[in-house]
Amino acid sequence: MTPARPPQPVPPRRPPRPGRASGGSGGSGDGRGTATPPPARPTVDPDVRRQPDPAAVDGSAVTTYTTGRRALGLPARPSVVSTGSAERFAERAAARRRVLRQKVYLTVAGVALVLGLAWLLLVSPVLALDAAEVEVTGAGTVVAVDDVLGVVHEVAGTPMPRLDTIGLRDRILEVPGVREAKVTRLWPRGLAVSLVSREPVAAVPENRALAGPSTDGAPTGFTLLDTEGYQVGWSEVPPEGLPVVSVPVDGDNTRTLTAVLTVLDALPEPLRAEVATVSASTQDTVEMGLRDGTTVRWGSANDATLKVAVLQALRAAPATAGATQIDVSAPTLPVTR
Repeated sequence: MTPARPPQPVPPRRPPRPGRASGGSGGSGDGRGTATPPPARPTVDPDVRRQPDPAAVDGSAVTTYTTGRRALGLPARPSVVSTGSAERFAERAAARRRVLRQKVYLTVAGVALVLGLAWLLLVSPVLALDAAEVEVTGAGTVVAVDDVLGVVHEVAGTPMPRLDTIGLRDRILEVPGVREAKVTRLWPRGLAVSLVSREPVAAVPENRALAGPSTDGAPTGFTLLDTEGYQVGWSEVPPEGLPVVSVPVDGDNTRTLTAVLTVLDALPEPLRAEVATVSASTQDTVEMGLRDGTTVRWGSANDATLKVAVLQALRAAPATAGATQIDVSAPTLPVTR
């Protein structure tokens, strides 16, 4: 015998959902409300939505779909741009054109300025060298200033920026008697030429065939030499204040002549002016004759500074004031007679 099932409890009723009507007459037996149906979607006639495309070719069917106002058979709305936007677009376009024009104007002006400056500096006579504004200094006693000016005048009229001062200096160095030269521009149209001349320090006797033979054996002229042995001039008589050097100018006596010129270059200007003659048989036997009759045995060209100091001290000392011979070949042990 099967036992009977116990009675099941009745579940509680749920409250009615919003939007549904409460149970009543005509409703279901369980008392639940009926749901409100959603709004119906608008229907569109398929014949209106589908339209054949006139661009179809070869009989192929192409179907296009239209929506919105066209789907309902209404005219499409034209695109509308606000008046403010159109004005802004126009202003931006005008601004771009202005910037482009300014760039073009600035570029043209810059090119014109560069070309104008180039013409002014390199071509025009505004900055051309004026021959009347050339200054020459340091010519000394042997350099002809007219020869230097002649070289400079050949480049007169050349614009200053194009003037080759290095080439001009090299040409000035070819002028006789010029030892060193410096060329400086004097803006806007001038030029300064500073010279270091080769001043003669010795007159070497010379017999020249073109001057005619000497009947008594006396020299027919004198070659003027500077401290480096360069011939800077020639004279029939020795210039005043210039010592006469009794050393032949030939290849066999080059060292001897160099020693004599080195000694003369080491002498202070006042002492050199007192030297009347210089002789030497070798480079170590240089001897000088002063204008007051004193003979100075100098020896080699070494220790020239010390020998000058000793010679000046002996000539100034009262004990050796009357000496006619002074030997400073060994400056630490001088001898006077």
